[in-house]
Amino acid sequence: MKILVIGGTVFLGRHLVEAALARGHEVTLFNRGQHNPELFPDVEKLRGNRDGELGALDGRTWDAVIDTCGYLPRVVRQSARKLAGAAGHYTFISSISVYARFDKPGTTEDSPLGHIDAAEAEAADKITNETYGPLKVRCEEEVGHAFPGRALLVRPGLIVGPHDPSDRFTYWPLRVARGGEMLVPGQADQRMEIIDVRDLSEWTIRLIEAGKSGPYNATGPDYPLTMANVLDAAREVAGSDALPTWVDGAWLKAQGVEPGELNTWYIPEDEPEWRYAWDIDCSWAIRDGLMYRPLRATIEDTLAWDATRPPDAPRRTNLDPAREAELLAAWKERPVT
Repeated sequence: MKILVIGGTVFLGRHLVEAALARGHEVTLFNRGQHNPELFPDVEKLRGNRDGELGALDGRTWDAVIDTCGYLPRVVRQSARKLAGAAGHYTFISSISVYARFDKPGTTEDSPLGHIDAAEAEAADKITNETYGPLKVRCEEEVGHAFPGRALLVRPGLIVGPHDPSDRFTYWPLRVARGGEMLVPGQADQRMEIIDVRDLSEWTIRLIEAGKSGPYNATGPDYPLTMANVLDAAREVAGSDALPTWVDGAWLKAQGVEPGELNTWYIPEDEPEWRYAWDIDCSWAIRDGLMYRPLRATIEDTLAWDATRPPDAPRRTNLDPAREAELLAAWKERPVT
């Protein structure tokens, strides 16, 4: 197949390209060339900006398109309409954040979606935590209008693994490897859902080959996973003596812990609409071939990748050790009623 990838050089995009190439497909990249332009030297690269500068796509045809970086509906509309007659199939990478609420377990693809007024969505030029999901809903609609019956909507949860620029997952194996007493928000039995970027990528390419369409939830694994399970697996991989101290997430919030300091994965009790955000029904995806590698393999490969980064390279999610010690001391000294 001839596959056009919009983006293709950052995290999920680069893994999708690798998976497509490994399966013998001919890949073309369309992006601005601003992120990792040295990747894939033997792959055709078309330069442009998906917001108004799509001329490089003129006169070309592809069997399939993968859109890895669509967030604003007016921008997604441009690429979808531009390619409607030039490609047979369009895959849009969406998110489980499209759903309106997570106040019940087992969110399915038919669960209610978030809403944003059409005019507000059209005028949006930036994304907030509140608008991210509803804007993705509008993006899905744009793709569906341009490719009726030919649009695959992939809704991942928390994507993890090598080359993750967010460091949301990477922080935890690294922190466990450092050893000692470790601050962890929430409770040991709190449920988690993650998917290895390579599992997601390989499965998505297979769906495209099969011409699948419609929405698919795509997180995992295919068994109940807790935060304690993640830490235990990281401790085994790293041979670490790290011991978690479980700290109430609401207390951390009151101490001013910012998301950039520590990705808590904690769902506050005062936000019941998010209570079951880590309880997503992925049975459709599993039925259609989504498979999961062992958690230990994801942790091992994530640590191996991180070891290739310069030690002084900034981490986007990184609770400073001094700040962590300060919080642990304050937690132990707090008044207990």
